Amino acid sequence: MTGSTGRQDDRRPGRTRAAEGLLGLVTFVLLTELLLLWLSGPAGWRLSAGAVFAGMLAMVLWRLPVTREPLGWANRVTLVRGMLVAMIAGAVVFPEFMASRGGAMAGLALVALLLDGVDGWVARLTHSVSRFGARFDMELDAFFILVLCSALVALDKAGPWVLAIGALRYLFVAAGWYAAWLRRPLPESRRRKVICVWQVATLLTGLLPFAPVPLVALLAGVALVLLVLSFVLDIHWLWRQRHQPVFEHHRSRGGVS
Repeated sequence: MTGSTGRQDDRRPGRTRAAEGLLGLVTFVLLTELLLLWLSGPAGWRLSAGAVFAGMLAMVLWRLPVTREPLGWANRVTLVRGMLVAMIAGAVVFPEFMASRGGAMAGLALVALLLDGVDGWVARLTHSVSRFGARFDMELDAFFILVLCSALVALDKAGPWVLAIGALRYLFVAAGWYAAWLRRPLPESRRRKVICVWQVATLLTGLLPFAPVPLVALLAGVALVLLVLSFVLDIHWLWRQRHQPVFEHHRSRGGVS
């Protein structure tokens, strides 16, 4: 009986992951069909957005700590935000559709931005702040920014240079593969959070059909300058700390760029 119970317990984490994955897929399908009906979107949007979300969900379930506990409400809110980001990402390959539904796309992005604060509030309310949740939130923030940059390029609201806003964080991570001191944990920073919100708000404004191209380019240029400055300050701090003992800094679910 003990061995049988042990085998059942070993399967519980797998069943938990499968249940969370199924719940996520069903919710995404319902959301997709609702948006397709509401916006009269192209049938291909279902496939492009679905591919993005499927990859996102696979990464979440793969990185989810092995535990019998479910994903948790805070992470579920983040996953719903990921669904909205996936819908916007899927629409990028249909620039004419995006241009004709600029207001709706900006609305989806705004809801995703607002949910960025809700998941943190839920995590604190339910005492479920975790390293996994913070990482999930941060990675989704980074991907969201890259998606918005791609949308501006697809809509001819900005040149390819705007992709640097979304790519800098990934370049920083890649540099950490070659310089171990760049992988050291950074302390909490209100500066990073403010710049992250500025980036998303700026890029979101660019989605609006009435936003003039020169203004979008100016705001995006300011966002890029601020982001470069933020990375320079963080890299300088990491360089100065490279010979110091490493301390794990507790990260909240605030999300950083």
